[in-house]
Amino acid sequence: MSASHIDFAGLMAYWLGELDEAREAEVETHYLGCAECSARLAELEALAAGVRTVFAKGLAATIVTPGFVERVRARGVQIREYVVPRNGSVNCSVAPQDDVLFGRMSVPLAGVERVDAIFRIEGDESRLEDVPFDAASGEVVLAPSIAHVRSLPAHQQVVRLVAVGGGGETVLGEYTFNHSPHRG
Repeated sequence: MSASHIDFAGLMAYWLGELDEAREAEVETHYLGCAECSARLAELEALAAGVRTVFAKGLAATIVTPGFVERVRARGVQIREYVVPRNGSVNCSVAPQDDVLFGRMSVPLAGVERVDAIFRIEGDESRLEDVPFDAASGEVVLAPSIAHVRSLPAHQQVVRLVAVGGGGETVLGEYTFNHSPHRG
């Protein structure tokens, strides 16, 4: 926090509940008396609400942390999740009652500073750079758009996770999702 305002990282940590009690009280006291910081916190909350809406409607695919999965689970959301071992595969589908889909990929993350995810479906590749991960959890969690996945025919998606560092790239693992449409 600067002498006059709370920096973005401080507001974000406050909003996420990541501060100890003393720091939380300090930030709260400041933003309650500062119109600018209160407005910035309101913008952050509005952005978060928008992201939740887009995610809940299945309009976006992303990588999330295991902690995020547990927060979603705590809210009582109907989760469909698959755990894929390193260099393994899983047969998967989504049911009409599922609200959110997670692909939990087991991966060695000790000493890794940056992870990129490379997605391949039927020869087309795309890359998501610098995805969030928690090294202690030993997994990267894919959260695809459930609406999009429901619309797909049977297909195979391969996700290759790579560590990116000063020495180049190292493949951490490859994960195959064999999707079949739901049969009611």
